[in-house]
Amino acid sequence: MKTEHIAAEVNIHLRARAYDRMIIDQAAELLGSNRSQFMMASALKEAKNVLLDQTSLYVDNQTFQKVLDWMDTTVTVEQAEGMERLLNTKAPW
Repeated sequence: MKTEHIAAEVNIHLRARAYDRMIIDQAAELLGSNRSQFMMASALKEAKNVLLDQTSLYVDNQTFQKVLDWMDTTVTVEQAEGMERLLNTKAPW
């Protein structure tokens, strides 16, 4: 699979201790990438994990009331069948 190189649009500057830079450089070299590629991939991976771990949603009162109203409605046949399928599906892990 060929990946297209997309030019970076902004700079991100970091200050680090020399020892930390050395460790990053060693890890990047082991993966066959440079420091910037390694740091960007690592930062993006961690940022996605943080975002996916969010358990709180913040909405205005009107949106919250819509969710409560939706939750109070009677379950449709399609929704019940869908829930049954989900419950009967074996987890891939």
